[in-house]
Amino acid sequence: MTTSEDTPAQLSPAPFPDAPRRQRGYDRRAVDEFLARARASFEKTGSEGELIDAAAVRQVAFPLVRGGYSIAAVDGALGRVEDAFAAVEREREVTTAGAETWVERARDHAQEILEHLARPRGRRFARTSWLTFGYRIDEVDLISDKLARYFESGDPVTVDQVRAVAFRMQRAGYREEQVDALLDAVVDVMLAVR
Repeated sequence: MTTSEDTPAQLSPAPFPDAPRRQRGYDRRAVDEFLARARASFEKTGSEGELIDAAAVRQVAFPLVRGGYSIAAVDGALGRVEDAFAAVEREREVTTAGAETWVERARDHAQEILEHLARPRGRRFARTSWLTFGYRIDEVDLISDKLARYFESGDPVTVDQVRAVAFRMQRAGYREEQVDALLDAVVDVMLAVR
């Protein structure tokens, strides 16, 4: 039963489930604001300064707070939003430059990634100093081998699997920003050839 004091926000369900009790989740306001900007950009109703693309969706980060949205639910939605932006970007590029140019670009990017992944294990990325932490080298190398097989022989790997990759930390590990940049490039190529 609703009363005249109920507001529309109170009547509409939350877009995402809450994070489990005792766990932090994504800040509700930050998620809602970003998704509103993404929707406006996708529908071309935002200002020019607010344009968002697939890369911006992939790289967005939200504060973790008590009583926030479920991280898994928001990340799943962001994956679908990124897919939608990537499809529009691909269509725009194919229309502008042609399908052959688009495929050639994707092939060149895939070759660059493969050359990087072909480096010797333990030396694929720059390392942090002994005083700082980076990604565990053995874990990154394991994923790198799997991605190399994907590009070389088509071993099955999905975009969602690449997005979900997480590494533990170690002293003198691989530099996070380099590994993350390569994973972003892999996602770009995978979305380009979908």
